[in-house]
Amino acid sequence: MNTKKRSLPREIAPGVHWLGDCLEQRYQGKIYHSYNSAFLVVGTQAAILVETGHPKDFPVIEQQMITVLEQQDVPLKHLFLTHQETPHSGGLGRMFARHPDLTVHGDISDYHLAFPQYADRLRPMEIGDRIDLGGREFVAAEPVVRDLRTSLWGFDSGARVLFPGDGFAYSHYHWDGHCGQIAEEAESLDLVDTSAVFAELALFWTNFQAMTLYADRLEELLKELQVEVIAPTHGLPILDLEQTVPKVREGLVAVSA
Repeated sequence: MNTKKRSLPREIAPGVHWLGDCLEQRYQGKIYHSYNSAFLVVGTQAAILVETGHPKDFPVIEQQMITVLEQQDVPLKHLFLTHQETPHSGGLGRMFARHPDLTVHGDISDYHLAFPQYADRLRPMEIGDRIDLGGREFVAAEPVVRDLRTSLWGFDSGARVLFPGDGFAYSHYHWDGHCGQIAEEAESLDLVDTSAVFAELALFWTNFQAMTLYADRLEELLKELQVEVIAPTHGLPILDLEQTVPKVREGLVAVSA
């Protein structure tokens, strides 16, 4: 059993850095850990932050981001949010205030109502829209599993990393040292069980849908984009899709079985 913890930030693919901290969740007498992760994608000309993380984690995520940017000597120019829920966009106000040249991308729908003073820095995106980072592009991707109507996924063309927000969401075991590990390193993790629990509690609509249809479309999207790495907001990054995706699929489908 691999119980070696890894500290963040962690580069999970060339130019893609995993940021965040754990959140404890109690369920059926156990304490599960979960991530509300953010990811920093660094090109030759610009960097983009994907998600801002949970408000409680913002000081940690911000310092991790600063550390990476100082090492890479590339400016942060963009922020992409998969949707408006607090664990994904809870640091938006602070990002606006602390980075005056930052533009915010995604399905920005109602952000102008919360931050009217920053409305000119909002950039709506639709599936297929692209942001040039220099040597790589960040692409808006189909949100197969939505948390909100406004959900939108992202894709990095450089390292072929998918950022699926609430897709591929699951918890991990703190007591087995899974914190900071990628999914394949967490050998004792029951991905089927933790994926099912997360879907049942956080994506309640999945209890009433034929999730096989969604799981099939997920696998089609992975092939269409030629995804090599999956970087979920809630869950450990997946680097071996052949080994791990079938387990996540089984958990997702189990909810509606």
